[in-house]
Amino acid sequence: MPTATLTCIHPNLAHPAVRRDLADYTALHRTVMQLLPDDLGPHPRQRAGALFRLERATPQPVLYIQTLIPPDLTRLPDHYGTAQTCDLTPMFEALTVGRTVRYRITANPSRRSRRAPGPGAPPRPKHGRFVALDDIPAHAWWQRRATQAGLHLHTTTSERHPFRRQRGEPGPVHRLLQFDGTALITDPAALTDALLTGIGRAKSYGGGLLTLRPT
Repeated sequence: MPTATLTCIHPNLAHPAVRRDLADYTALHRTVMQLLPDDLGPHPRQRAGALFRLERATPQPVLYIQTLIPPDLTRLPDHYGTAQTCDLTPMFEALTVGRTVRYRITANPSRRSRRAPGPGAPPRPKHGRFVALDDIPAHAWWQRRATQAGLHLHTTTSERHPFRRQRGEPGPVHRLLQFDGTALITDPAALTDALLTGIGRAKSYGGGLLTLRPT
């Protein structure tokens, strides 16, 4: 039975490191990764199965971090916030066909652009670049990905999440959407894989973490 841990951090909004992280997802990613061992090789996030989600809707922001390796919370800056970690083994054991769950995921709905470059423009990569999806196409994207992940969606609502990155920093621009709703489990094996590895792109920027709770 696979397992993982879920850590819930209530940040101290008066802490300068917290204010930095809330203003810059790249800095937040670095804070998440510093909770993990230093010797994880060239792809440490994938090796540790690190996924995170920052929820801002409540009066007090909450940071959720899922990892395959238990995090070392002593590596957080002093007074960064309060943290609790729980073992997700019982959740994986409860994934059965026909069970109804509530889900939440902040994801980066996107697709590859196939449009050819204009006259005089430099050639684009062979498979095109990724472009973010909005509204109806984004919901259709989540419907497809949820089905592949072993969920039959009953209800879905969405909310746009602000994405912040330091000005001038290279890299793609991501648009994060939070999807909430209820679903029926149809394929526990596929769902387990999606829970452990995340869904979609922008996993280093707070995207892809799927969480479940019973109805």
